[in-house]
Amino acid sequence: MTTRYRCAACGNLTRFDVTITRRTRAFHHYSIGGDLTVEDEEVLAETVEEVACRWCGSGGSVEQVEVSEAEAGEG
Repeated sequence: MTTRYRCAACGNLTRFDVTITRRTRAFHHYSIGGDLTVEDEEVLAETVEEVACRWCGSGGSVEQVEVSEAEAGEG
């Protein structure tokens, strides 16, 4: 299942500002020239702090909508 959002205030299904706190572990690989490549990133913990509708600005009216993987690939 995939989580999507829907704004009950205006009907928006596509545009949201999502604030997430994420704790990760990753391998940082620096080249001789100092360029960084991040590899093997693993999410250890993730918390959705806030979801606000980009169209109407409402945060209190946003609902999570569970959709199957097949439905998520259609749109």
